[in-house]
Amino acid sequence: MAPVGARKEPTRTSARLAAIAESATLAVDAKAKALKAQGVNVIGFGAGEPDFPTPANIVEAAVAACRDPKFHRYTPAAGLPEFREAIAVKTLRDGGVAVTADQVLVTNGGKHAVFTAFAALCDPGDEVICPAPYWTTYPEAVTLAGGVPVILDTDEETGFRVTVEQLERARTPRTKVLLFVSPDNPSGAVYPPEEVEAIGKWAVANGVWVITDEIYEHLTYGPHRFTSMPALVPDLADQCIIVNGVAKTYAMTGWRVGWMIGPKDVIKAAINFQSHATSNVSNVAQVAAMTAVSGDLSAVAMMREAFARRGATMHRMLQSIPEVTCMEPQGAFYCFPRFSGLLNRGIRGRTAATTLELADLILSETNVAIVPGEAFGSPGFARLSFALSDDDLVEGVQRIIDLVS
Repeated sequence: MAPVGARKEPTRTSARLAAIAESATLAVDAKAKALKAQGVNVIGFGAGEPDFPTPANIVEAAVAACRDPKFHRYTPAAGLPEFREAIAVKTLRDGGVAVTADQVLVTNGGKHAVFTAFAALCDPGDEVICPAPYWTTYPEAVTLAGGVPVILDTDEETGFRVTVEQLERARTPRTKVLLFVSPDNPSGAVYPPEEVEAIGKWAVANGVWVITDEIYEHLTYGPHRFTSMPALVPDLADQCIIVNGVAKTYAMTGWRVGWMIGPKDVIKAAINFQSHATSNVSNVAQVAAMTAVSGDLSAVAMMREAFARRGATMHRMLQSIPEVTCMEPQGAFYCFPRFSGLLNRGIRGRTAATTLELADLILSETNVAIVPGEAFGSPGFARLSFALSDDDLVEGVQRIIDLVS
């Protein structure tokens, strides 16, 4: 024990960065890839990443951009003017929201757009309502921006959707932002239009900003459809930021291109911030992304069909486990089963008290990687991505079934 009054040794990193947790989804994916590199037959359900290659026309546009000297130099921090215009056109086409190019900031991936959006809105102590389960990065981005995440729990009984009544109970004088995600990662939930509209009207009535993450807009299944909140509630436009990107829709996770759309004054502040933080996004990647958003959606339709088939297969197999319940995925490419029925029971001589421990047990016993619900603020659940081949999907889930049967 240090003597009373002894000087505390300073940490080598700032308290702000020391408090950040590693991305659980990337950590699981890295562990699975490390085992694969050792020759282990690992099946990874961890990463939210399409297994399809980027469409060939997009790749060829990037190749041509590499050969064009004008893209070898700095370009505007806000993004290539023609790409910003293309994003505005795409936003009206796909979401029904009319914006201008000067309302668009091109960012280094959707994750960068999320952080920049919170940085643009949050002062220290501002509260951000964040429904759970949530993508693991959201609370960390809120905290880094000085905000305070206010977590609202949902589960399969509510369809993993938050209600206006919950929002109103959570609202305080410090409430600044509502984070809204549909289709949702990790739950796969899609809000019906009437609920999107009701939440948007609640935000307008109470002066609450909305950051709406639309990255999975084109990945919906069955009768479920994406609807953009500012399209349904036009009065929200002056207090709403849309974040989006090409990663999921066009199988471009590695290209790192996203964007945020909002009121001109907020976007101008965000551009100033980015001008000091990163300058412009890679020009070659911007040209590729411009080709993606300006083209047709035929490649997207093919991927969506495959995801719908895989999601149905995974859901059926998970539902066959007596102790497991699972909502059928409505969007994105994840199943989010409740695994609490598998806890505190003997599994090959071992016992898992949490889904965190269960995920480790499954990986060590079956070489299958899943992400525990603790990463998403929902202990007792787990996220399994079905963005992998049909054969690997069936093999991986079957290994889990054999383990717990």
